[in-house]
Amino acid sequence: MSLQEVNKHAVLPPIISRSDKEFLESMQRYIITETKKVGCNEEGPAEEYYTIYRNVFDKIIDYVNSYKSILTSIKKEYDAFIETIKKGRRTAFYLHGKLKVMAAEPTALVYHQRRAIQLEAKVRIIENNSKVIQSQIEEMKQLRAEYDKKEVKLCASTRQLWRPIPGMTLQDSVNLDALNKYKQHLEDKYIKCKQDMSTQYVPAQKKTDLDEEMIVLLKRRDLAESLNKDLQFRFNELISLGEYEKAASFAANSPRRILQNIGTMNKFKAVGKIRGKPLPLLLFFEAIFSTSQAFKRPINADLTVEGIKCGLSEKRLDLVTHWVTQEKLTFSEKAGDIVFAYGEQNTYHRPNCLALAQIIYNECGLHKKALLCLCKQGQIHEAVEQMQQFKDFTFDDLINLITACPQAELVKCLTQERDGKPPFLSFALAVLHLFSVDMKKVGIKLLQDVSKGGKDEIEHLVMGDSFCSLEKWQDMANICLQNGFENLSNDIMSILRSQAGVSEISEDDSTNLMEHVFW
Repeated sequence: MSLQEVNKHAVLPPIISRSDKEFLESMQRYIITETKKVGCNEEGPAEEYYTIYRNVFDKIIDYVNSYKSILTSIKKEYDAFIETIKKGRRTAFYLHGKLKVMAAEPTALVYHQRRAIQLEAKVRIIENNSKVIQSQIEEMKQLRAEYDKKEVKLCASTRQLWRPIPGMTLQDSVNLDALNKYKQHLEDKYIKCKQDMSTQYVPAQKKTDLDEEMIVLLKRRDLAESLNKDLQFRFNELISLGEYEKAASFAANSPRRILQNIGTMNKFKAVGKIRGKPLPLLLFFEAIFSTSQAFKRPINADLTVEGIKCGLSEKRLDLVTHWVTQEKLTFSEKAGDIVFAYGEQNTYHRPNCLALAQIIYNECGLHKKALLCLCKQGQIHEAVEQMQQFKDFTFDDLINLITACPQAELVKCLTQERDGKPPFLSFALAVLHLFSVDMKKVGIKLLQDVSKGGKDEIEHLVMGDSFCSLEKWQDMANICLQNGFENLSNDIMSILRSQAGVSEISEDDSTNLMEHVFW
């Protein structure tokens, strides 16, 4: 056999020891587990991805003692090379931002120069108009002075005692009643002039003081605009460098809350999600809400709504709960509706969401929606007790309530007397409504409860019902008959016949059931 044939068939795969094999498998499991934890499922330039493999390299160096020195040198060179690349990327990103700012400066200068020319032209036009008006004023003053001189000379040379009183006829000027009436008119006019002098006119010194105050306010405005520009530049620089947590804290602690607005929020929203890191928009809301108690004014309603929406979209109901119960916010009906809808979509969080929505609705004075939250939480009796304190509940409101919260316990509480007061709602009308809106299950439960009480209970309901007509109670009896409650139907018809006399109740009889009592 030739040497070539021996070499061809003698090559065997390397034999890996059991300890090496276990070490390699543990390294492979470590890489898979850590990449899943930090969200690095694909290869990419993420910092966490590089950190995981650097740790694996260190463990391999410690395991392989024979090649430890050379592997350490290789790792050191790779670390230095990667650090240089990262530093270069940061520098390039920063320079790119500065380049965009510098590129916009010539355009801004041209706009400012053009605006300066326009303002100078306007100033010249205003100055010319002022000169014309001043000359007209001087001319009017001169004419008025000449007229006053002529009038003084005329009054001195002639005494026209026979001249009639201005505003009166010659006949009225010799009538004592007319003169007294005109005198009273002049006195009222004099009093009104004095009042106008004290309320509608101010001394010239007051105008001077107001002008000085205006100058001070304008200086404050200029300083605020300058501060706003400086803060905006520092904030944009943090955003461009990817320092979103620092940018959020900077916006939250900005003087006079200059950066706490919708525009700043939109910049965080535009960043979107970053793999393996918290949502920048959520960092912004956490920062401004956590500092809200330090300011006298609460966070406005628009930012409050957007913050609640952001927290719920990130499934951070714990944050929203803290904001609603502890922070200083401005609640609105829209904010309550968002929390309420989230609870309806997520059954597990429904109790917490209903409690939060109830707090918001109460703060806004939306008592009807707050009572709905109470009912959906199962606190029926407390809701009915609160309902007695409000007088603005209509029949439609009650019907909407049992439609939104179809619970037999709620309907029974609304259709029963309470502390000697009549019920809020007719039992018959409530049951008929439930059957009409495909809530038959709740209606049958109510009929079952009533049928257990016997004829006495149904008679009490019929006699105490001042809302429902005879025709509706007939419909109620038909509903009972159709759903297997024949005895209950017979009891209702028997009670109706006994109250209306021995004659059969006609279908077109829509009179009130209790009219016979008063006649």
